[in-house]
Amino acid sequence: MFRRVAIIGGGAAAVALLSELVERANAPLHLDWYTGGAAHPGRGIAYGTESPRHLLNVRAATMGMFSPRPRGFLDFAQRADPQAAGTDFLPRRLYGDYLEDEAAHALAQSRSRGVDVRVVPFAADALVPETEGVTVVQGERASRADAAVLAIGALPVRPLAGVDGELLDEGRYVIDPWSLLRRAAPDSTPRDVALIGLGLTAVDVLLELADRWPAARFTAVSRHGRLPATHLPVSTVPDDDGGALVDAMHDAPEVRRWLRLLREAIAASEDWRVVVDSLRPSTADLWDVLPAPQRARFLRHARWAWERARHRMPPQVGQQVQALEASGRLQRVCGRVTGARQAQGRVQLDMCHAGIGTSLSTDLAIQTVGLDTDVRNTAHPLMRQLVTNGHVTPDPFGLGCQATLDGRLCRDGAPWPRLFGIGSLLRGARWESVAMPEIRLQARMLAGRLLQAEAVPARRRMAPQAG
Repeated sequence: MFRRVAIIGGGAAAVALLSELVERANAPLHLDWYTGGAAHPGRGIAYGTESPRHLLNVRAATMGMFSPRPRGFLDFAQRADPQAAGTDFLPRRLYGDYLEDEAAHALAQSRSRGVDVRVVPFAADALVPETEGVTVVQGERASRADAAVLAIGALPVRPLAGVDGELLDEGRYVIDPWSLLRRAAPDSTPRDVALIGLGLTAVDVLLELADRWPAARFTAVSRHGRLPATHLPVSTVPDDDGGALVDAMHDAPEVRRWLRLLREAIAASEDWRVVVDSLRPSTADLWDVLPAPQRARFLRHARWAWERARHRMPPQVGQQVQALEASGRLQRVCGRVTGARQAQGRVQLDMCHAGIGTSLSTDLAIQTVGLDTDVRNTAHPLMRQLVTNGHVTPDPFGLGCQATLDGRLCRDGAPWPRLFGIGSLLRGARWESVAMPEIRLQARMLAGRLLQAEAVPARRRMAPQAG
């Protein structure tokens, strides 16, 4: 087994891995946990919100951090509120409390389980992976680990191309919506607000600002102008496990064929959500067999539809959004934003839809396009160092790093034996890799690999190259 492991990151993925390693260690183990200076390790961006309006988009019963104990979060929630039900969509801030509690429990239990945890409340500045280990540099100190795991979560946000720098400096074009929500005070001044992007991040921002700014009017701009789909009020039970559909898709790795199979399965089902959800356990394997040209086709033509169907709003959130739209405070516009500039004291968004150029004038523009996983030009210091020095190879589609299905990061197609990723960096290898159920599974698999004998090789399944 690896005797010393460095965990780089202070979010949910890092806590999940830390907890798995502490719970399952069967020999002396040293863990160096670089939390990145997080005030509350475990919460990250997703669970750092304090707003009661920001809900989990998965029911509570399946949000436990350990695969053998999927009810762990529900049990935690019911200690504070015995009326909490497994079918509820609970506040994300409560899930952040749960993650903090699990992190504290792991640290408290570590000594008695033979695990020495050194918490480093700073970010790692550089990594030097080698065949026999990984050197971790933090400040003027360099330490050696048998293996290192990158659990860095979201990359720093970047403005879309064509955004005027003065708008950024003046704060009229906001690229970090979470920073805005932390400082936005209640205000009854009428204003026009544009949201660029219409996924779950946009919904979070919309609901919060609509409450704090009751006179604001919102325009949401996205290529297709579609809101995320909504969960059913009552959880549905699949008629089967979707095995036949998965097998058929596995045997025909082509996007058009997949869409045809999905339409047929949906037509035979009582609700389309059941079909989409049945694919969740097999998403990584299906993505693995999809050739690079087909991945490009999916990302170009079908990604928006998949993410709209897969990452859904809780019913009560959907109702609130519909109410804003019905009242006239929210309108949706189809278009791709190609630039943002000042015009007569306002923000002018240049857009293109169906080959036709249009524009939108607003008081404030907020970029709500969601998680950035493209490491090719990131401002993240550690990822920039790894990419610049050629230690890791970016995924050709901007989905994190080249990696194997078991999480080993790659350099020019060759996996490092002791450098791993978890969560967002593995989107190129696994596609669905940022939600807690997927992270939970990755943490369990990776902990098993780190604790097993080094001589046992992991199955090598590489993400294909773009062609």
